[in-house]
Amino acid sequence: MSEKIEFQTEVAKLLDIVINSLYSEKYIFLRELISNASDACDKLKYWSLMNQNAAQNTGAFKIVITPDEKENTLTISDNGIGMSKDDLICHIGTIAKSGTADFVKNVKDNGSVVDLIGQFGVGFYSAFMVAKKVEIITKKAGEEQAYKWMSDGLEGFEIEPTTKETCGTDIKLFLKDDAKDFVDTVYLRHIIRTYSDHVEYPIVLNLGKAGEETVNTASALWTRNKGEITEDQYKEFYHHISKNMDDPWLTLHFKAEGSIEYNALLYIPTTAPYDLFQPDRRQSLKLYVNKVFVSDKVEGLMPSYLRFVKGVIDSSDLPLNISREMLQQNALLSKIRQGTVSRILKELKKRVGNYEDYLKFWNAFGVAFKEGIYEDFSNKEEVASLSLFASTYDDVKLTTLDEYISRAKENQKDIYYITGDDVATLRHNPQLEAFKEKGLEVLLLVDPIDEFWTQVLGSYKTFAVKHISAADIDLKIERQDKKANEGELKKLVDFMAELFKNEVSKVEISEKLTKSPAALNVENGQMSIHLERLMRNHQQQTAFASSRILELNPYHPLIIKLSEMISEPDQKNEIADVSRLILDQAKIAEGEAVSDAGFFAEKLSEYILKGM
Repeated sequence: MSEKIEFQTEVAKLLDIVINSLYSEKYIFLRELISNASDACDKLKYWSLMNQNAAQNTGAFKIVITPDEKENTLTISDNGIGMSKDDLICHIGTIAKSGTADFVKNVKDNGSVVDLIGQFGVGFYSAFMVAKKVEIITKKAGEEQAYKWMSDGLEGFEIEPTTKETCGTDIKLFLKDDAKDFVDTVYLRHIIRTYSDHVEYPIVLNLGKAGEETVNTASALWTRNKGEITEDQYKEFYHHISKNMDDPWLTLHFKAEGSIEYNALLYIPTTAPYDLFQPDRRQSLKLYVNKVFVSDKVEGLMPSYLRFVKGVIDSSDLPLNISREMLQQNALLSKIRQGTVSRILKELKKRVGNYEDYLKFWNAFGVAFKEGIYEDFSNKEEVASLSLFASTYDDVKLTTLDEYISRAKENQKDIYYITGDDVATLRHNPQLEAFKEKGLEVLLLVDPIDEFWTQVLGSYKTFAVKHISAADIDLKIERQDKKANEGELKKLVDFMAELFKNEVSKVEISEKLTKSPAALNVENGQMSIHLERLMRNHQQQTAFASSRILELNPYHPLIIKLSEMISEPDQKNEIADVSRLILDQAKIAEGEAVSDAGFFAEKLSEYILKGM
């Protein structure tokens, strides 16, 4: 007896998007279904090594494509691990683990279904681009009962018990009238050879009375000689392994030899995945042992800051007969990780000199990559050398630390930086005025991780890495313009210190400001204003909040005018109002909120009107 289940609301939305947005790429469905069949064979191949009876009577692993021109149907069959009833409901009926709501949101945000479809694991649903109805008959290895799944892709699906002699899955597509090309054997051969030739299991075209024909090369691409592989074959394997639709930014294929031997075929995508910064995101490498798929969930195979790298690592030295948990503790795995990371960094070093090309990588993955300066102690300086930063040297082009050092002033011993929420705001920070005046370049750091790697790195090629508030150089600027009277200035400082006693720890005179009347700073050694704000925004403990210092520019006309008014008792209210605006102005320059937005808006309008 069949059981009818309605699609979840988000699944229905997803189906509508997939069916109606991918007409120009209809062949995708076949590539996706072949890829899924290959994965199913991988899983049973591994399981059968652990359980000798798991793959009884299945024969050699293969994927069979059966076109039926008379019935206008196309069937994709595999003798892989198969699915249980729960698997059908979980993975086919509800996409429970595919982030469907995020998929729909991302499509609305950027409009590119092709780039997103693989990232969300919804490749099966591309079948409905060409099929008016889909039937799945499947039997899971080790189970007796087989099941039939049916859907028209509109309202829901039906599941009922059925019979099947061996484990595996048959997916039968009842093609739409405009999809008859997909029963044409010539066209099918072209699609398979173009987009699935890399699949290591035979993809067999069932020609009926004419017999069967193996269409693909059916050999593991990563074990073949690089000279035998075309760029298109590398690209299609990337699409298969990553489920992405973009082309790889970097392809790295090598064989490591020595104390441990392994083959690696690795890719860096061109576009970042939607979940790059989700806490539960895992690395995207598949681990094989002698071409037997072991796991795609081996933690530690790739460091977190390279979690965007996709591909395959295959070693004959790793044991197959241990659990995945034990595998993660295997010392050989650590050596593979070290060697692989070293090769990736070496390849990035080759490309960092091509700025426009490297910028594509950096814009997609730079924020994640910089985590390596903080996390990877043995490679922190090399990761730092491959990182790009905004700086005061160029309003457009990013810089490397080596380029920064090449422009350093004679006797300069430090790399200076400032942190904030965005580059545009930082460029106008009053604390930079003395550095600009003296021609000292400052890095403008705006990512949360910047607050942490700068502390861990400490120095780079003998240059200490220092926040500008900790700069131990003479930033005093020789001035010829008018300066406020010392006695009057002291009275103004005392007045502001009392007025702002609940907001700043002290008010003092600064010789480092050239254009701004005032600036906010912190005591040397305390956390930056930006870091404190980050912690506050994430509801972290702020018991060790930094003490704010309000620095005044004694050469600014506004400070001079206030110091001249300070001795006139009837001007105290006016001085207090202007002082409040000066403090609020300094807060805004640091990305901080003003104390009283209503007061600030009212007084700002009042003084603009007076000026006019």
